[in-house]
Amino acid sequence: MGAHLDVSQLAALGVRIAGAGPAVQAGARTALTRTAYAIEGDAKVLCPVDTGNLMGSISTDVDGTTAEIGPTSDYGIYVELGTSRMAGQPFMAPAFERRVPEYVDALATIATAAF
Repeated sequence: MGAHLDVSQLAALGVRIAGAGPAVQAGARTALTRTAYAIEGDAKVLCPVDTGNLMGSISTDVDGTTAEIGPTSDYGIYVELGTSRMAGQPFMAPAFERRVPEYVDALATIATAAF
């Protein structure tokens, strides 16, 4: 699909940001929060809807420097990835891939300004 995220580079950038001042850390948290909620919104739009339960279970939890985004419904993974009897109907991965470039750009801007 679209974007490729090199997690090692992102992790290294995270370490640099963590060692930077409070203003840089606040900017990184803001970028993470905005991106996480944008991913949630996109996933809800892309989510296949039958009863609305799956879409309604998609939520975001931001805790400092990490974010967890996804459905709490136990069958969400089967819809996303498919099963031996049904093709997947991805909604989380495309939402993530759509927003990764914006997040990387935001972190690069923060890092450029700070370093």
